[in-house]
Amino acid sequence: MTGSIPLAVIGGSGFYEMPGLVAIEELDIETPYGAPSDTIRIGTVGGTRMAFLARHGRGHRLLPSELPQRANFWALKRLGVERVLSVSAVGSLREDFAPGHLVTPDQIIDRTNGSRPATFFGNGVVAHIAFAEPFCPAMRLAAGGAAAAAGATVHEGGTYVVIEGPAFGTRAEGELQRGWGASVVGMTALPEAKLAREAELCYATLAAVTDYDAGHAGHEAVDARTVFDTLKQNVAVAQAAVRNLAAGLPGREACGCGTALDAALVTVPEMIGEEDRARLGPILERRLGVTV
Repeated sequence: MTGSIPLAVIGGSGFYEMPGLVAIEELDIETPYGAPSDTIRIGTVGGTRMAFLARHGRGHRLLPSELPQRANFWALKRLGVERVLSVSAVGSLREDFAPGHLVTPDQIIDRTNGSRPATFFGNGVVAHIAFAEPFCPAMRLAAGGAAAAAGATVHEGGTYVVIEGPAFGTRAEGELQRGWGASVVGMTALPEAKLAREAELCYATLAAVTDYDAGHAGHEAVDARTVFDTLKQNVAVAQAAVRNLAAGLPGREACGCGTALDAALVTVPEMIGEEDRARLGPILERRLGVTV
């Protein structure tokens, strides 16, 4: 629709703008799944074309469970986005992952309640994506390096537990998650990571630690005020990390994200009707030669 866009940033809590984004075009994209979370802003950062989407809407209007994630990722794919960096707030399940640190997780545990639509497929078209490695390894390493260059303390790798929210977890839940060996807990990495893989986008999360989760003995229970106070400190370094990442994006040749549907699409192409091809247009464009 607008040509290739090497990077999109989905800004989470507190990250509603991308300083340095210039030559801005604001687009309202219609999708088969309704409207995205907000207007998608397209511009350049340091010469790199970038899209920016406020995950919760500018002014923070949407709960994690209310996010129109299929609309978000359909729209980004429709615009020609190749890579997505998600910036999100998380609580720490480890003593060494302190508030103010950044994490590039490499695994996910799903503790949502199953009500979040997590696939573009179904209704006559079947695909089963490989999801053993839920984050693009090349993007994850590049994001970590960009954050470190911005002066952040970065933890590479770790397991992100995705809870339903909007309430924070209980102490018992925190103890359970720590027993699993998980590192951070948050509310938004799913279904983002699954939809990104189905859309053949390289996807990584830059998780900003805002607090110690309730399961930590000796730490106060988390509340929203604590989270947002720490976020104010994290946002500036996360923005600097994005600028660094835009200047040093990894290639897409080795990760396999860009061809994820080759081994995933099960339905015989001849059985996919015009209505489904229209609904899945940008998702299936490369695989089936769909015109969008």
